[in-house]
Amino acid sequence: MTNPWATLPGPNPPMLSESQRRALVSLLADEDEAIHDMVRERLLAYGPVVQGWLQEAVRADDPRLRRRALAIVREVGRREADRAFLDFCMRQGEDLDLEAGAWMLAQTRYPDIRVEAYQAILDGYACDLAERLQGRLDRRIVLPEVQHYLFEMLRYAGNEEDFYDQENSYLNRVIDRRVGNPISLCTVYLLLARRLRLPVVGIAMPGRFLCRYQTSTGEIYIDVFQKGRLLTKADCIRFLLQSGHGYLEGFLAPATPRRTLLRMCHNLHEIYQGRGLTAETQRFQRYIVALAR
Repeated sequence: MTNPWATLPGPNPPMLSESQRRALVSLLADEDEAIHDMVRERLLAYGPVVQGWLQEAVRADDPRLRRRALAIVREVGRREADRAFLDFCMRQGEDLDLEAGAWMLAQTRYPDIRVEAYQAILDGYACDLAERLQGRLDRRIVLPEVQHYLFEMLRYAGNEEDFYDQENSYLNRVIDRRVGNPISLCTVYLLLARRLRLPVVGIAMPGRFLCRYQTSTGEIYIDVFQKGRLLTKADCIRFLLQSGHGYLEGFLAPATPRRTLLRMCHNLHEIYQGRGLTAETQRFQRYIVALAR
């Protein structure tokens, strides 16, 4: 019988019989790293179908086989998530679904997360807040209640100790750890506001992403990174001038969901570039190009 792992497959690798698949998968446990690497590349070339082939291997008694099979399953998942997110970026308009985009972005790093479970957590937060607010929209009531719930009861906070930690930018990890960067924490705030139908928008100010609560009677800015600290427009202008950005009226304009997602990707691109992670940097460059068009 022809050796199924003798050469790497081309763009359209031939399908294997069950016995060939089993033989190929078993070689993932080989102690020879060269053999493992060749088998890994061969399996990855088959794409998503490989996840089914590896179901038994990820539960195997052999820890090496189990670990290597799981790594391939996750890599396939990441590649599929990468394709799906890039397609989303290219096809959606300015008013894309920010929540869907944020979860798809998270899956490019954590492909096996259960998005529905995290959405249920956000739904629970919104339900708790709805009971507290009882339909009231007066910002003098709403903002202190949201601030108390998110930052005192749930203890969400800005990660000032490790601001450039990549996990500050992935929504699942922000919810897991309850820390994040300005834009990821604002995203949590925006997703709760959407569930509660509160008049909150994101503000992509240079140097700091904020939220803004606006009604016919006035507006107030919310620095979610600083535990919901409330700011006036004058405070924001002062920050821009003191930080050297200068002031343009557009700096305080609402950010579209597409521009918000673009800024998330810019942040991660800078983090990976600073760490010299070429593959990750290139991946985010593709997202940026797709979103900036």
